[in-house]
Amino acid sequence: MANLFEVLNPILRAFMKLYGLRAQQVEIDPGTVINFWAPISTVKNYKNKANPAMNNIELKHKKPALVLIHGFAGTGVLTWWLQVAALSGKYEIYVPDVLFFGGSITDSPKRSPEFQAECLAKGLKLLGVGRCTVVGCSYGGIVGSKMAVSDPNLVECLVLSNSNVGVPESHSKAALKRIGVGSWVDHFLPSTVEDLKVLLGSVVYRRPWFPNWAYKHFLKAMFDNREERAELLEAMIIKDNEYVIPNFSQKIYIVAGEEDKIFNQEIVHQTKKCQLSQKSTHAVYIPNLIFFGGFTIDHRAERSVEFQAQFVAKGLIMQAGY
Repeated sequence: MANLFEVLNPILRAFMKLYGLRAQQVEIDPGTVINFWAPISTVKNYKNKANPAMNNIELKHKKPALVLIHGFAGTGVLTWWLQVAALSGKYEIYVPDVLFFGGSITDSPKRSPEFQAECLAKGLKLLGVGRCTVVGCSYGGIVGSKMAVSDPNLVECLVLSNSNVGVPESHSKAALKRIGVGSWVDHFLPSTVEDLKVLLGSVVYRRPWFPNWAYKHFLKAMFDNREERAELLEAMIIKDNEYVIPNFSQKIYIVAGEEDKIFNQEIVHQTKKCQLSQKSTHAVYIPNLIFFGGFTIDHRAERSVEFQAQFVAKGLIMQAGY
């Protein structure tokens, strides 16, 4: 029997192409390559730079750039394909795979979120992106936060979905206790079907039912580079006495779930309180209406992709001032 997710991959690639995106590997440095899904015009312009006769052609962007950074539970395409469909009409969408996911690779020993952010920022600039809004899910939100701090001229505003600007050690221990696992490596790099169900149950509200064979296919297809990913998880945790919430120059819009066991609302509100105490000119927005976690309305329309996309888009508009 063919692996379900290996069969699904070309279908998702065709779907991305349907919405005007193409895959492009971008060499950040020798030995470091990031895989991006980017608009056709951007990919063509990037390839033309290798041609001396065409490398002076400047790409004109018709829509604001939106960068979608995935978390640990899947690749960029698998995480964001529905949002690409909902948002591509108003934004130029960029979907990278962070290092050690989906073909992005490095021979560097660096594993920190800061290094991930540095590589993504370089890749976006090589693709011709000068200014963008970053949306990060879970681990992707941490990477996006580092991008916002290190390159404020690139990141115009930041949206965090079930994420935070960092993970101090005390928050990490409390979250592991809430989930009931011993370490993030055990949690995010499952080796059994039951472990995978626990993982998906912690990152997806009301985890959908799948037969066990589908979970086995997911395990086989999605969890390569295990040693390197384990190092990414270890590098994510910050000692409490070294954890500092930056005074961001951008507005931040945080979508926090009531049922989120990792980045719960208490943690998110601490970030907001700290930002306000720093008298930042740019606020952290936390919506009163939550849909990623304990959203209790039982009507199907309020669970639709369109509703979620409109909700995120509203946050982007509020921040960017469109």
